[in-house]
Amino acid sequence: MQPDANKLLQATGITTPLIGFYDTPDIAPFAPFVEAKGCFFSAYDDWLQGRSVILSEESFTCMGSGYWLCGVESIPRDKFVAFLAKKEGLKASSELIEQWLDNQKPYLKENQYVVVGPLKEEQYEYLKTITFYVNPDQLSLLITGAGYDNSLVNGFPVIARFGSGCSQLSASFDNLKAPLAIIGAMDAAMRQHLPPEILAVTVTTTMFEQLCTLDENSFLHKAFWKKLKRARAGIHQT
Repeated sequence: MQPDANKLLQATGITTPLIGFYDTPDIAPFAPFVEAKGCFFSAYDDWLQGRSVILSEESFTCMGSGYWLCGVESIPRDKFVAFLAKKEGLKASSELIEQWLDNQKPYLKENQYVVVGPLKEEQYEYLKTITFYVNPDQLSLLITGAGYDNSLVNGFPVIARFGSGCSQLSASFDNLKAPLAIIGAMDAAMRQHLPPEILAVTVTTTMFEQLCTLDENSFLHKAFWKKLKRARAGIHQT
């Protein structure tokens, strides 16, 4: 059952709708749909209006989303490497891009479709990750929240990893069943579709469940956050 995020959103002041990454056999429950043009983050405003984007092996929006989310190599690998390394200059050499591709595999779909769009409570079993679109203050709260129920024994649960915005929705996670979070929207190619002050935190469902249990004993109801809210409101204590 999908956890109730209302208390978390109210405490953090997050008003932007949460966006889900679904791996589903049936697209009907996710209607209405929008056809994204090029980078599927061009649908950001449509997501906020309740519309979803569908991706599959037969229908994807760009070579990045086709590769990272559907496993489709729409152009030969050598051309893909040349585009990333030489045309866009994302790493110092083609060899480094090759190594990155060898070690960062695409998301492996379980069902026919990937759907990105507003959360659908009745489709929780197909939900893989949830993305919060936030300002830097809210980002800091979610990062703190990600560590609230987790020790550092197996590494810190928050990841900041090189990759396209679409890869950070799923492929960049080492384990989608573990409580993990990725700092996203760090890809210059997709940021043109977001407001300049907005960043992203994408979390697995297990991390989402942890975040939704943050209560009055947590930092969300303590002095640091209260002081920050007062400072942002222009209220300064002497």
